[in-house]
Amino acid sequence: MSAVGTAVLLAAAPAGRGRAMDAASVLPALAAVPPGVLTGTPAATVVELADPLDPQTVLTRLRAAAASPGPLVVCLAGQLHLDRRQQLPHLALARTTPATLRYTALPWHWLAGELGARPPGTTTVVADLAADPDVWQRLTAAPGLLHLGPGPLLYGRVVPAPRRGEPTTPEYLRARAELWRSGARLTPAAAHAEAAARAVTVAPAPEPVFLAPGLVPPPAPVPGGGPAPVPGPAPVPAARPAPPAGFRPAPAPEPAPAPVPQPVTVTRPGPLPVAPPVPVSAGAGGPVAVEDPHPAILAAAMAGRHGEAATMAAAWEREALRRHGPRSMEAVHWTEVRADLARLAGEPARSCELWLAAAEARLGLGQRTDDPDVEGAVDRAHHQWEQTGDPDRARALGPTLLDLRRRVPGRRPGALAALTRRMG
Repeated sequence: MSAVGTAVLLAAAPAGRGRAMDAASVLPALAAVPPGVLTGTPAATVVELADPLDPQTVLTRLRAAAASPGPLVVCLAGQLHLDRRQQLPHLALARTTPATLRYTALPWHWLAGELGARPPGTTTVVADLAADPDVWQRLTAAPGLLHLGPGPLLYGRVVPAPRRGEPTTPEYLRARAELWRSGARLTPAAAHAEAAARAVTVAPAPEPVFLAPGLVPPPAPVPGGGPAPVPGPAPVPAARPAPPAGFRPAPAPEPAPAPVPQPVTVTRPGPLPVAPPVPVSAGAGGPVAVEDPHPAILAAAMAGRHGEAATMAAAWEREALRRHGPRSMEAVHWTEVRADLARLAGEPARSCELWLAAAEARLGLGQRTDDPDVEGAVDRAHHQWEQTGDPDRARALGPTLLDLRRRVPGRRPGALAALTRRMG
């Protein structure tokens, strides 16, 4: 019997002058989507929360939804404010004011606590949020501020709250609703890219931060153990939306347990069609236009600005998806760029996951199992899997890696046997 999915539609914002986003305006569009389309299951339950008043009530409904065994999709529209005492982001509810934030808003870590414990691959959060100046400053410096744990996939858009005038509208989430209703069968990444492109077209300013898996890393652990600190401001530029193509990731070492091949250089596809150069920074001389982003991306990564590098790569990936679609060599190229950036950022599990996706995509595009690019992707995935210190993540990635190793054993014997022994 097929699992029953659950969709939670949560739209919340303070009443009156404190409203920075007209969150509830997107609910009719979301409610018009068939429940099973939201969750990707034959049957689904929908829970709608429109401008709720009490954070405990919201927590109770989220907890009940998170306890369901089937797929869970949370559509979230609202605004984020920073609790100045604890320096933690909160989702404002209908009665939230700056003075009552700690008692009338939903702490973001409550959301993470309920969703983060679910099995990987069963939870998707699609968010359209406005952030107050304090949250915005921290978010553009450290996307880990909105980390939801290892399981949930978070796609979304965050914009700075308008200082005055009309509240902003949830155009990203509205675009996602239109895609669901259109019947388009897109992968989550492709749907995110399309919705992001539409949202930028409708509301091009101010520039948003787009969130996608791999761009919302967990906060760095405290040396010697203990809880991770809340990310604070850092001198990293704000995220920029889409541009277009060509990076040659630094070669990664090959899997260690057996005599495996030398590093394979990733073949870079031809440059994407480029519209006029996109300004990426501004100084005394005005905007600086960059036509090939790869040197800038690599420079940011090598300087330790991993969030900036990942954000730039994801923007170009969105452009590749928009221009060429998910089944294209250009899209595969940017998956490989992001995989190598994850390696440089010290995130081996994420790097392994992306190299696995790249290998599968290349095979799906008709490349042979002995193609050097396919072998290189699998070798890198194998190496990064061995570097993964989280046993749960390693176990989750192991079966996919083993299946690929059986199909793509590589140039020298021993890697498959070593992997099989390691998996026990």
